[in-house]
Amino acid sequence: MLLRDASAVDAAEADSATQSVSVPLPRSGTAAVPAARDGSATPGTAPRTAAAAPEAPLDTRVLSRTLLLRLSEVEEGSPEHAYVRGTLVELNLPLVRFAANRFRSRTDQYEDVLQVGTIGLIKAIDRFDPHRGVEFPTYAVPTIIGEIKRFFRDTSWSVRVPRRLQELRLALAEATEEFSHKHDRAPTVVELANHLGMSVEEILEGMEAANAYSPASLDAHDLDDDRDNALIARLGQEDEALDGVEYREALRPLLARMPPRDRQIIMLRFFGNMTQSQIGERLGISQMHVSRLLARALARLRADLSA
Repeated sequence: MLLRDASAVDAAEADSATQSVSVPLPRSGTAAVPAARDGSATPGTAPRTAAAAPEAPLDTRVLSRTLLLRLSEVEEGSPEHAYVRGTLVELNLPLVRFAANRFRSRTDQYEDVLQVGTIGLIKAIDRFDPHRGVEFPTYAVPTIIGEIKRFFRDTSWSVRVPRRLQELRLALAEATEEFSHKHDRAPTVVELANHLGMSVEEILEGMEAANAYSPASLDAHDLDDDRDNALIARLGQEDEALDGVEYREALRPLLARMPPRDRQIIMLRFFGNMTQSQIGERLGISQMHVSRLLARALARLRADLSA
């Protein structure tokens, strides 16, 4: 009932908006009379009078109704159909501006909203049946507003999610508000599932998708807390040594099978960060000998790892 009343109010306001637009048309059965250059009437025509009455403006609603009837009669795709359709779009552009003004405070893309609203107007013209006895603004305004809302739904999300989840988010919000108003508390997941006739997994999926609508900033601070509690400061950091765990576990049995001196050279070089000269001094061998032993040990490890 509330939605029906709101649509009626929108149609009434839009109807008043279109009443302010009038289109002067020539009277039926008359034609423009060319005048001679000296101001006299051309031969065979009645002389003009200085007190000629101005053309009476025709109400846009009446003209739109006439054109809509004509549009339903002409063949689609013909030049006349395209002309009548384009004229109807131009005549009813005030309906688009009326609907777009309702969303002016929600976005700075007003020109985009006007274009989307015009698409909705074209759809309303193509789908309208003038023989059903309904005024065109009553049908067009909800169609235009629905097209604009669809535009916001498809472009306002920070992360693109399927339309099914977008509609599920709206259903969850409405169900939560209705339940909270009735029971004075927030509903549980099971209660939402029972209320909407869905499974718990679907409700959880919808709740997770709702986080993609307006994500929180990593630099946002809690206004009620004076401490430096930005979200990015509370997130865990990646351990740089984590990647080495897998390699260490793979090398452990291979190192255990190596000769003691080769294993010692590997440990001193890569885990003790010693140079070949320092290793040679500790083991009492030359740096060239350490280099040959190290190359042989590494070749053996590579072969064992790839086996």
